[in-house]
Amino acid sequence: MRFALILPLATLVFALSSPASGGDLKRYLYMTSPDGAQQEGRSGTGILVFDIDDGHKFVKRIDMPVFAETLRGFTGCTATGKLYYSTHQGTLGCFDPETEKVVWESKFKIGCDRSCITPDGKRIYVPTGWWWQTEDSGFIVVDASNGEKIDHIKVGKQAHNSIASLDGQYVYLGTQTTLTQFRAEDGHPVQTISPVGESGVFPFCVDSKNRWAFVCLGKTVGFDVVDLEAGRITSRVMAADPKTGEKIKHRTHGAGMTPDESELWISDQAGKKLFIFDITKRPPEPKGHLDLSMGGHGWITFSLDGNYAYSHTPDIFDVKTKQKVATLKAPDGKDFASSKFIEVQMRDGKVERIGNEFGLGRVSLE
Repeated sequence: MRFALILPLATLVFALSSPASGGDLKRYLYMTSPDGAQQEGRSGTGILVFDIDDGHKFVKRIDMPVFAETLRGFTGCTATGKLYYSTHQGTLGCFDPETEKVVWESKFKIGCDRSCITPDGKRIYVPTGWWWQTEDSGFIVVDASNGEKIDHIKVGKQAHNSIASLDGQYVYLGTQTTLTQFRAEDGHPVQTISPVGESGVFPFCVDSKNRWAFVCLGKTVGFDVVDLEAGRITSRVMAADPKTGEKIKHRTHGAGMTPDESELWISDQAGKKLFIFDITKRPPEPKGHLDLSMGGHGWITFSLDGNYAYSHTPDIFDVKTKQKVATLKAPDGKDFASSKFIEVQMRDGKVERIGNEFGLGRVSLE
């Protein structure tokens, strides 16, 4: 009798401690095609979904005819459970992974480049594009609930990559050789740091405390280390050619830090390599490089758990061992690649968490 009474109580305790939905967590990599910045690895028009926990195997394709405009950006938000895409021809759209339907679409004469959304799911900041070089260049600010424009912030020419900090405080934008920091809630500029990045407008990433930014160089494989509190560059770090030890005269397009903020990975897309640096040191110190199977746009980000590294190629790397562990394959069996991708976690068909297209630090947020 006593055993019979204890068993139901133990079962009740287990039920209360388990997820309310009761289903297993599924982790997917959502990738878009065709990429507006590279020809390599394209596969039709739409979203390709890969199962992270099943060797990154292809799961399905979701047809998106508007993607024929070619993708410039792909971001998401856990608070809304939605993904947001921007095209080279000025379309900004909201996609629901649960229903696999487009929620809304807006069209802008200027824009849309690699946009970002504030973590509260209220505002989308849309860069007008590296190709836009008039005085109107900057941010289009959009209401994330309906796609309506609520502001236009003129910043500088060639507004390109943008990041919303994961703590919800700031938004960052790259324009030519300038990095501008804004207050996320209203777009008020906080500071402008210039010159940075050697030349042009190239990718960057920030840590979880908004203390450090790492900005790609435009003529050499390397990056600037930016002290966001002091508003200045503290060091410029160059990668060395593995054979000659010399500087590499390629642009750098892709920079992501591991979620634990211990390493920075940068992309030499022309040289088909990723270079890795220890960013716990000042200045950061090199840790080696990885060879890639193809060239392309250049991009770096990581799975939310920090186990996998993703780039603009089909190659999936184990972050700890630095070994290639998977190759992305399209439905036709060919290698698939894109520089527009993001992790989506689901349980019982409902979105539970969405990652970030940039490799951002997460130490103070986990």
